[in-house]
Amino acid sequence: MTASTTPCCASPIESLRGWLLALCLLLTPLIAHAEADENVVRYAEIVQGDDGYVVNADIDLDLGPRLTEALLRGVSLHFVLEFELERGRWYWFDRQIAARSIHYRLSYHAITRSYRLSVGGLHQTFDSLDGALRAMQRIRNWHIVELDELEAGVSYNAALRMRHDTSRLPRPFQVTAIGNRDWSVGTDWLRWTFLAGTTR
Repeated sequence: MTASTTPCCASPIESLRGWLLALCLLLTPLIAHAEADENVVRYAEIVQGDDGYVVNADIDLDLGPRLTEALLRGVSLHFVLEFELERGRWYWFDRQIAARSIHYRLSYHAITRSYRLSVGGLHQTFDSLDGALRAMQRIRNWHIVELDELEAGVSYNAALRMRHDTSRLPRPFQVTAIGNRDWSVGTDWLRWTFLAGTTR
């Protein structure tokens, strides 16, 4: 008596499960990367104007549920936009040309159900949180240095970031915010090289 074997073929359902599992494993790093990049400086440039050099930038900063809840409960949130400009030196540390910052205060008014964005003595009111965040994260014509502070044709190293300033929170919240990523919201530094006398 001769025994014979026939290759066993997986059922269509099992085959589909295998493909779905493989797809999930492949997509997991991509999903993680997208989540990690929720808070980023999407775009930044330095432009030469008549009175000096200005920065334009677009930033994506997601408050997350913890900060949003605190805001709606009456806690004002403070954000800092930071810019640095340096000139590289091969023989020593880079020389800092400029260090600038803008401080924002975001608050919610329950009676009027409106959001207030303050920069120094200037205030804007918005009907939605998205509107206030868009205004804060769209940087246009921010003056950083005078024309004579940079040498045309020389490359400079620029860096820009935005972060939530936890040191400005009420004291009980400062303790909660220590080492807590839900409160320490911010972008990484975006670094790029800028050639003076050009648009970037």
